[in-house]
Amino acid sequence: MRIVQFLGTVALSGFAVAASAKTVPGSLFADLVALADTPAVPGYENALAQRLLAQTAAFHPQRDALGDILITVGSGAPHRVLAAPMDEPGFVVSAITAEGYLRVQRLPQFGLPPHYDGMQNAQPVSVETRSGKLLPGVVAALSIHLQPGRRNAPDPDDPDNMYIDLGARTKADAERAGVDLLSPIAIARHLFPVGDSDWSGTAVGDRFGDAVLLDALRHLDPHALEGTVTFAFVAQQWTGARGLSRVLTATHPDELLYVGRALPSRSGAPTAAPKPGSGVLAADASALPADLRKAAAVANIRVAQDNAASLIPQGFGNPVPLPSRSAHLAVPLAWPLTAAETLDGRDLAHLSQLVQAWLQESARTEPLPGAQWITLPDTPVKPTIAPSVESVLRSLILTYGVSEHEAAVRRAVRALLPPWAKPVEDAGGNLVLELRGSSRANGVVLIAHMDEIGYRVRAILADGTLALENKGGGMAAFYWGHPALVHTAGGARAGVIALPENYASPDFHFPSDIRAPATMYVGASNPDEVARLGIRVGDTVTIPKSFQTLEDGRVSGRSLDDRVGCAALIRAAWLLGPRFDRNVTFVWSTREELGLFGAAAYAKETAASGDVPRTVFAIDTFVSSDSPLESQRFADGLVGRGFVIRAIDNSNIAPPADVWRLKEMADAAGIPVQYGVTGGGNDGAAFLRYGAVDVALGWPLRYAHSPAELIALSDVDALADIATLISRSW
Repeated sequence: MRIVQFLGTVALSGFAVAASAKTVPGSLFADLVALADTPAVPGYENALAQRLLAQTAAFHPQRDALGDILITVGSGAPHRVLAAPMDEPGFVVSAITAEGYLRVQRLPQFGLPPHYDGMQNAQPVSVETRSGKLLPGVVAALSIHLQPGRRNAPDPDDPDNMYIDLGARTKADAERAGVDLLSPIAIARHLFPVGDSDWSGTAVGDRFGDAVLLDALRHLDPHALEGTVTFAFVAQQWTGARGLSRVLTATHPDELLYVGRALPSRSGAPTAAPKPGSGVLAADASALPADLRKAAAVANIRVAQDNAASLIPQGFGNPVPLPSRSAHLAVPLAWPLTAAETLDGRDLAHLSQLVQAWLQESARTEPLPGAQWITLPDTPVKPTIAPSVESVLRSLILTYGVSEHEAAVRRAVRALLPPWAKPVEDAGGNLVLELRGSSRANGVVLIAHMDEIGYRVRAILADGTLALENKGGGMAAFYWGHPALVHTAGGARAGVIALPENYASPDFHFPSDIRAPATMYVGASNPDEVARLGIRVGDTVTIPKSFQTLEDGRVSGRSLDDRVGCAALIRAAWLLGPRFDRNVTFVWSTREELGLFGAAAYAKETAASGDVPRTVFAIDTFVSSDSPLESQRFADGLVGRGFVIRAIDNSNIAPPADVWRLKEMADAAGIPVQYGVTGGGNDGAAFLRYGAVDVALGWPLRYAHSPAELIALSDVDALADIATLISRSW
């Protein structure tokens, strides 16, 4: 879900601009959100440049051959340059495999933290085509169910193991979609307001300078300027500061004020980085021009020293010298260069105020928006005609429901069922739809689970962070260092899953325990502030979700496990209709990710009532090795080749005779079918002790238990068709 959808929710308000014939629309924090949401890989900043050109059109901006945007105001001496960078780290396509995967090279090629590449695993991305269109894709990742017992699994920090999955089946498919060598790739982003004043998300540290420059133009009074000021939005800062070098060479300014991310200096002893809320950072506070120090003192703005790297690194040829009067201003960032990078809006407001005072000895800022609720999709409206599988799946994916907290998913399933269906909720929280025919013989049960993996708030710590316990297994590398949502009684609050202090060390490794506890930052510094945000112990936490339509009928989104199974049963209910006359039960179960608990409760209930089904068809993921990262020795279910008979997994071995019978039924009906062995367990295993037979069904899924889960919609259609056929014929 793109951040522009949240603008109304976070109530970003404008601020009255200074009286002037020329103004820039927007506001400081609205600009930060919009700019951070616009990808700008080095050398490919055009989309962001077009946004900036449109917003500053009243000042007649010029764009040079390198892509820098220049706005000149005033005349005469002194000539000052106020500069900010446009670009962010990203990737370009370096090769396309025969299977349609994209190989990549990072930009910049050097100079980022040692785990930067690995932290992009399983994350959504945007790939820019030749026409400028953004195609959604995901970074391929390992599936946790296929790793037990495996030796020498691919290292996620090794760029040789990075593949971008567009859903394309072949190289020709990817090229027809508009992808080519050198197509830029940017990490998709969720930018959220956190607590009362913080902002978190990818590239927030690469855009705050642009927002400050726009704010300065918005409040500019040209008559109060002394001399000439060139506002410069510079390109390719990450790849050798080429834009800044070009601007300095072309303008020969008397003074430079650069506003942008401060990278740690490689010279001298390392020092602890200032934390958000520390005030404005100066790369060398002692060397600040006197007028800038005076402006900070008059406005009572705290300026902290930061040991930052040079703005223009040593590269090819001699670096362009900076003016003798130069300063580099920034704001502190938590977890820099991750999807969780966070700044404090108070620091940003003070930085904007200081820059304006440096320009013309007066400044105006806007109030902080304050703590905001994040609006999530409502329960879907009950359809009057059979909905498409894709629309059902989209609604279920965008509904949140961590294990033990499936109420919203239960409501969504009820809403999406046909009007004649009257499911009931049992004591285990399962949603049960009984279809009873004239015969009282024991029938069959088809079951799919509603819950998804996530976290639960275990405790609120003294420093205002949340101690989380894992609900279901997920690789820490896919979730730590990313934005997250706390689902409270009053709505959703945003925060980030925190990273350890040493996350940027080459020696750091994410824990191998898939149920490792985590901590969360929500913009609070003590338990009272947490309580004021409406967050309580027992609230659940999830990573934000989106539903991405990829190439060739593929889709991606977190919690396809097991919303696909839920969608298939909903579709089968529509296909069966109200006059169905056989004993079949559909169950949407709870707490599967914690140990099949919902299914176990229902199985025990059927045993107590003497109504144990003959056969249970548990519908859950067939975790597939259809990926360039996985061993090909098992889990051989190919995406797009039909549903899968999950004949063997860690919890069950289906009777071979039933496997062959089901395959013959599917073949006779023209339903594409596969069968095989995979990892994990399924709900049907909970019925085995009571005498039922478990014949598990699934669909091929790449990148299980990650934000990048990927399937083919045609496989969901096949799954719904076989569920319907089983109901009628088994």
